Amino acid sequence: MNSLNDYQKKYQQELLPKVGEKLGIKNPMAVPRLKKIVINVGLKEALTDKKLLESYGAQIAQIAGQKPVITKAKKSIATFKLREGDSIGLMVTLRGKRMLDFFHRLVTIVLPRVRDFRGVGRESFDQKGNYTLGIREHIVFPEIDVSKIDKVRGLEISIITTAKDNKEGAALLEILGMPFRK
Repeated sequence: MNSLNDYQKKYQQELLPKVGEKLGIKNPMAVPRLKKIVINVGLKEALTDKKLLESYGAQIAQIAGQKPVITKAKKSIATFKLREGDSIGLMVTLRGKRMLDFFHRLVTIVLPRVRDFRGVGRESFDQKGNYTLGIREHIVFPEIDVSKIDKVRGLEISIITTAKDNKEGAALLEILGMPFRK
């Protein structure tokens, strides 16, 4: 737990001032910062296997350190045999200390463990400085016990920032340690 507090102090006292310096922002309150991290998983198999939401939900809770919320279908789609209100996924929103802890683990431990990893692409920003990253195998997280896994699944991680545009968002994530492709 001590390393988390160290990272939190480093984030507040060193990294955010560096971001402001790089972007030429003098007001420390105007410097872009992390707002929240959303982990999202779509489980189409949950339509037939209801226990899947529980078992995979426990794995996502281990990864995030927080219990996920079950997401429901907004529309009925006949070709996918999907009805409005069916449980089809899981989602976790992280803020504050948990968000910083997760981000630190993501860039220092998880991403380097991804097979054939050469960095993340810069094209995954939306126009508002937020970044979305897909991970194909959830077993790259060290919290997951591979012997208890029935099937390897992917997940989507959205990093929401207070940046105004992609340039600010990229500068923030770069200084925070996101390993972008060269």
